[in-house]
Amino acid sequence: MSYNLLKGKRGIIFGALDENSIAWKTAERIHKEGGTFVLTNAPIALRMGQIKELAEKTNSEVIPADATNLEDLNNLVEKSMEILGGKLDFVLHSIGMSVNVRKGNHYTNQNYDYTHKGWDISAVSFHKTMQTLYQKDAMNEWGSIVALTYMAAQRVFPDYNDMADNKAYLESIARSFGYFFGKDKKVRVNTISQSPTPTTAGQGVKGFDGFISYAEKMSPLGNATAEDCANYTIAMFSDLTKRVTLQNLYNDGGFSNMGVSDEVIKAFEHE
Repeated sequence: MSYNLLKGKRGIIFGALDENSIAWKTAERIHKEGGTFVLTNAPIALRMGQIKELAEKTNSEVIPADATNLEDLNNLVEKSMEILGGKLDFVLHSIGMSVNVRKGNHYTNQNYDYTHKGWDISAVSFHKTMQTLYQKDAMNEWGSIVALTYMAAQRVFPDYNDMADNKAYLESIARSFGYFFGKDKKVRVNTISQSPTPTTAGQGVKGFDGFISYAEKMSPLGNATAEDCANYTIAMFSDLTKRVTLQNLYNDGGFSNMGVSDEVIKAFEHE
């Protein structure tokens, strides 16, 4: 179903890799709602993923950009405005990577070069992106910027490793930069804290399948899917949420307010 919520709006979507990724689903929904956009990812991700297929399907152009590189971001923002014919109305930051997780390093035994790299990609890239947009005055008034996050920023999920710290930093950047973007340019900045979702990135975390089923049992409405997150993001990009900013918004079926559920208790009753 389409409501034409984003008719005439234009933006940039970071991080679509394959059809499991939340950014991919969001791109499809934006297209359906009448929005136009540029797709971007790191050159290596573009080689690995199927983004060309998404670009064809949504009549979009792909601009390779390393989100940690200011030169790449400058080029991305300038070219996007050229291609789309004006300033931007929305930006989705859907980027996260921990080299420590990939290499199997425990949280208590980090390689700090890897820690720094993961922090730069997963968190500081959001600051760099917003700083580029802000300095180039690239956002229309009442525009909306959203980054995807996870509740490990607030609570302990042991196997989420240093990504938990990256997400906490990301959420802080959203609030701090969101203040200036709101005050100076009337642009809102929020993070969406999503249920564990079986994306290519998510599946790199140890014990992920067991955790998805635990979260499903803990959440009164069950886990939010990638499609649910895409729909929420559309609402945040639309004019219906004009005064929502500096928020970390949970899209998790109620998980974040649960202590325990009947299903989880049942699973342990006979031990």
